[in-house]
Amino acid sequence: MFRLWAKIYSNNRLIKDITIENDSNDTRTHKIFHGLEQICYDFDLSKPIWLESNINEFKRHSKVRFSKDSFVDEIDFDFLEIQVIEED
Repeated sequence: MFRLWAKIYSNNRLIKDITIENDSNDTRTHKIFHGLEQICYDFDLSKPIWLESNINEFKRHSKVRFSKDSFVDEIDFDFLEIQVIEED
């Protein structure tokens, strides 16, 4: 089972969260991108842009924060954080 946890923070407070589960045989990268698509759909957000700093942070910690710089549209929160909490 692969699980991805997404959290939206505003003013250092957790506003929303969701856990996405994926049981497919896709690669880890595909599971992350499919999970992020589902998260953005459920939270009604545009997909964030993966900046070089985001990629490096995710590689090191399996966790990344997307701030307003990663979104094309205006956001009404401080950041979106996604974290891999379980892998096959």
